[in-house]
Amino acid sequence: MTGPARAGRPNQYFRNLPAKIASVPMILTAVVIFLGGTIWTVVYSFTNSKLLPRLSFVGLDQYERLWSAPRWLMSIQNLAIYGVFSLVFSLVIGFVLAVMMDQKIRFENTFRTIFLYPFALSFIVTGLVWQWILNPEFGIQSVVRALGWTSFTFDPLYTPSIVIYGILIAALWQGTGLVMCLMLAGLRGIDEDIWKAARVDGIPVWKTYVFVIIPMMRGVFVTTLVIIASGIVRVYDLIVAQTSGGPGISSEVPAKYVYDYMFHAQNLGQGFAASTMMLITVAIIIVPWAYLEFGGGRKRA
Repeated sequence: MTGPARAGRPNQYFRNLPAKIASVPMILTAVVIFLGGTIWTVVYSFTNSKLLPRLSFVGLDQYERLWSAPRWLMSIQNLAIYGVFSLVFSLVIGFVLAVMMDQKIRFENTFRTIFLYPFALSFIVTGLVWQWILNPEFGIQSVVRALGWTSFTFDPLYTPSIVIYGILIAALWQGTGLVMCLMLAGLRGIDEDIWKAARVDGIPVWKTYVFVIIPMMRGVFVTTLVIIASGIVRVYDLIVAQTSGGPGISSEVPAKYVYDYMFHAQNLGQGFAASTMMLITVAIIIVPWAYLEFGGGRKRA
């Protein structure tokens, strides 16, 4: 290529210059706030910070205290129980509702609005509503006993061994509608010819869903899984509104542990250590998803 022609081409660093300039605030926000804040939290988790952060390093002492604290161990146990059941039931119930809605029923828009409406409420409102519903003096137990079943007992929020399941009920009530809408969007994206071919081949409907439709909705399932999992890790509002971590510490979760130590106990070092463990959990969820969506999965295809 001749010299004048090469000189007429803009340098690659100056191509789309307006777009690059416009992206500078976003890049600075990501680097300074998100990445910088994350590094700051991890660094100070190795210090003995109390009311204010200070660079007095104590090694892994905060993590040793963290994993020897009964309250933290209880919060991890509760998060595991809540997470597994929330993930499974949200996906199953949401998918079943989406399948029912995909049958072109009458008043579909009305039913879809009804199922999705709880998601528009905040976790605080949801927690307060279900706290009243599950209250043994005013809620379900009281109503059933008033109907004549005087021995009926249903007070999960006041029983330490099952309190996390009472919280799970409220979480499913709020979040299942969103899962249903995501699944319904995925089902509506399936080509009608797939269904026609399955009917011609005489494949039962349930086999069509299990072996054909669900594998084709892999992207929807992965995205839904990440949304549910991220909500599980940072669950906090619902716990505070329903039980405040009680009875005792039986409904503690990691997010509440972090908040209490950072702002109530004035122990920033311990709060930062717990935050770092939550960050690791989120990374374990996000990294495989990002790899499947943007990395190895597409290369294999």
